[in-house]
Amino acid sequence: MDGHSFFLSLVLILMGARIFGELAARLQVPPVMGEMLVGIILGPSLLGWVEPTDVIKLLAEFGLILLLFEVGLDVDVSSLLTSGRKSIIVAIGGFVAPFVGGFVLSYWIFGLPLMISLFIGGTLTATSIGVTVRVLRDLQRHRSHEAHVVLGAAVLDDILGVILLALLFEFSIGGGINWANAGKVFIFIAVFMMLAPIVAKLFAGLVRRFDSLSHIAGLIPTTIVSLVLFFAWLANMVGAPELLGGFAAGLALSRRFFIPFGVALAAIDGHFVQRIENSMKPIIHLFTPIFFVMVGLSLDLNEVDWQSSTVWLMAGAFIVVAMVSKLAGAFMLRESRHTKLAIGLAMIPRAEVGLIFAELGRVTGVFGHDIYAVMILTIAATTVLPPFMMKYFYGRYGHHLKTTME
Repeated sequence: MDGHSFFLSLVLILMGARIFGELAARLQVPPVMGEMLVGIILGPSLLGWVEPTDVIKLLAEFGLILLLFEVGLDVDVSSLLTSGRKSIIVAIGGFVAPFVGGFVLSYWIFGLPLMISLFIGGTLTATSIGVTVRVLRDLQRHRSHEAHVVLGAAVLDDILGVILLALLFEFSIGGGINWANAGKVFIFIAVFMMLAPIVAKLFAGLVRRFDSLSHIAGLIPTTIVSLVLFFAWLANMVGAPELLGGFAAGLALSRRFFIPFGVALAAIDGHFVQRIENSMKPIIHLFTPIFFVMVGLSLDLNEVDWQSSTVWLMAGAFIVVAMVSKLAGAFMLRESRHTKLAIGLAMIPRAEVGLIFAELGRVTGVFGHDIYAVMILTIAATTVLPPFMMKYFYGRYGHHLKTTME
């Protein structure tokens, strides 16, 4: 691609993502849906103005790594500890049930290959807590009992999801299920999660010290991006997806993270972490939309057999399983029926997390055009519908719910 063509494509991607993201937000739809729609419009599905070149793919991958860094930075392990058993039950139930349901439906009902079925099951496990938190804030329920449980469950759900992503990535590039390689990934994750906070704390201490001595602006974003990229490179060196390194970097720098097994790590100064977040947000908000537009660019709707009843049957079946299975963990709790429903509905949205799974399946060659399109339809439905379902539920049954945290 010529330089001037690349610049024009980047203008269309960035401005289109911004405009459609704003329109989606005004329509009370998650902005990532608007950004993905831009890719569908600009890509081969409709106008064909932008081609997903290697450079754009690389920028999208960098955006994905930064997105996982932000997810890790926002992880609040203390919320999981304080919410305790209830959040753990909701997270595990809401993780296992969609995975098993998606796998059984894919492998045994639709007769899809093993690897595709595993990726579909993994995609259905995703939960986007960002969508849920926004809806709960709009409804003034973000400090409620059910919100407390959901936020704690989201922490464990994020960690389980990233581990599953690493395993599926290993299986896909390794040509199948290899438990020896899977064990290697688990060992890497365990060691990485133990050492990353120490490395990050030492690194943050150096950055904080030199920041006060530096005569040039921009030391914090430059060094933090370097740390994220180094962790991503390190993840790739041991055979895990680069996004795992981004997640580990964010988790390690989070002011609310501690080493597992109850060994507390002295927290990084909260004020400095806030400075990191403020410095990184403009960079994250610049690059992550490129990833979501890339998802749309990669989806060629013209290659999908829309006349096939199987495509629509699969999409409908996966949407139903994706929604119903997320209620599993909530209905294992000893709570009122209305509280269980509130928690279950809050765990349904997929949004960016589901798109990460689907895109990894496409990039590794596991998903073809039809399956990829079915997954995008499933993610879109389970992202757009839950906010409206939650608002209707709270409007009609909200008076049955507890008003304070336990």
